[in-house]
Amino acid sequence: MPRKKTTNSSQPPQEEESVWTYRGYKLKTSEFVTAMVHLFRAEIQRANVWRQRLDTTTNWAVVSAGATLSIAFSQPNVHHGVIILNTLLTTWFLFIEARRYRYYELWSYRIRLMETDFYAAMLVPPFHPSPEWAESLAENLLSPSFPISMWEAFGRRLRRNYLWIFCMLGASWLAKSYLFPTPAETLSEFILRGAVGPIPGQIMIALGAVYFSFLALIAIGTIGMTKATGEILPRFGGDSSHEFHEEHDQFKGIRSMLVPSHRRKQLLALIITDKAKLVSDRILSDLKRGVTAIDGRGMYTGADRTVLMCALTVTEAHNLKSAVAKEDAQAFVIVSPAQEILGRGFAPLEEK
Repeated sequence: MPRKKTTNSSQPPQEEESVWTYRGYKLKTSEFVTAMVHLFRAEIQRANVWRQRLDTTTNWAVVSAGATLSIAFSQPNVHHGVIILNTLLTTWFLFIEARRYRYYELWSYRIRLMETDFYAAMLVPPFHPSPEWAESLAENLLSPSFPISMWEAFGRRLRRNYLWIFCMLGASWLAKSYLFPTPAETLSEFILRGAVGPIPGQIMIALGAVYFSFLALIAIGTIGMTKATGEILPRFGGDSSHEFHEEHDQFKGIRSMLVPSHRRKQLLALIITDKAKLVSDRILSDLKRGVTAIDGRGMYTGADRTVLMCALTVTEAHNLKSAVAKEDAQAFVIVSPAQEILGRGFAPLEEK
């Protein structure tokens, strides 16, 4: 008789080990990787859609400029004002493209986060994604914000594509005024031909010089703005002392408008409670954040109070409030922004 295959049923099947434990969640390798793959594909699709919209706007500018120049130079009697109108139209296309470019950088920022801190970590064992990466990605998903300013986007698209279109339109405008209907014999005749309706040629040429000079200043002045994550690898922290001095000088408002900050927001919470032990234990178990206790006394009541200090990130503020409310609904909580937090769970404390 054939023998029956026997299996050792005394040993239970080995459970897949959780590789990602975060805020009480435990995900297995297959679950976490599958979720990240779907998110990565979704962000890639979004970025591709907005990248195609950028190409569409550039095509509008090229086609309209080509059609305008063909009409302007095909007939001698066509006024050079059509080139001026097309220059203004191309500027509007540039503004639309810069606005779309900011959306493209938003999706590109998330893609770079996953590429540099998740997929790159998979290639270098042991697999251990950075907690700051998860915080930054979660914060961006909860509260999306453009990683690039409008000025930087405008200047970048101007240097890459539109600068050559504007140079062609400017040269064509001068050539149209000089050559048609016949070549100008003197400089004064050339200036007179620049008139548009009641506006004399001197003013039109001066306005043209100011306009193109303004575009050149934008193209040159935004060269140093390389904060967009589509251009450089996003890294967290950076030179904190340099950022500190930048944010406390006289040009703070200008820099904040031109160059948005990429540093993750950090907070410091002060909790005044009568149930310090219960509240601190709850914070340790729910948020995995350390708590420091300070003895205090009420100024007018004279009652003894305990002040708990806890450093956290912006995405943990809601969980902190919920944790405190579970143990002491009468607690007094103060959450304020912190300039810089160094130590375990935040930026590493290194000697400079």
